[in-house]
Amino acid sequence: MATPHPERNLDAQRVLARARLLALDVDGTLTDGRIAYLGGEELVHFHAHDGQGLVWLLQAGVQVAWISGRGSRAVEHRARELGVRELHLMASSKGAVLADVQRRLGIGADETIAMGDDLVDLAFASRAALLVAPANARPEVRAAAGLVTVASGGAGAVRELAERVLAAKGLWSERVDRSVRAPE
Repeated sequence: MATPHPERNLDAQRVLARARLLALDVDGTLTDGRIAYLGGEELVHFHAHDGQGLVWLLQAGVQVAWISGRGSRAVEHRARELGVRELHLMASSKGAVLADVQRRLGIGADETIAMGDDLVDLAFASRAALLVAPANARPEVRAAAGLVTVASGGAGAVRELAERVLAAKGLWSERVDRSVRAPE
């Protein structure tokens, strides 16, 4: 991940290590932002690696919230499939929704990471210790972010962040070891 200043990277590492909540935009962050319709049904593409990263975070005790200004059955299905309990669709104020999630879960902004790609996602910045942007986020979002991923939204950006969180918490080597030892 690229960051403009080494001291920001150290601060980011501290935030990643103490993170208890990851708030994510959906369109453009968990997906590539494209929307297709087939016979009136919405098709949404998710990256399998992102999903696996989210499962690992949940297993490590990090809460995950999806906060989107849109809504679709495909997004609801994917959230259920991954075990994401905090799903908030049709959110008109992402900052207010995140504040409510934090209040209900008893998690402060200092233990929250948020990731988004578009201007509306800048509302996360005031409620999170670290704003992360996918590589293809709007320039304004990348400029405001403490971390920018190498991967684009919907193409592994969330997985990249999940791995960074697990590494900062000292859990990545264990995760790799478990994968190597996994029964066939």
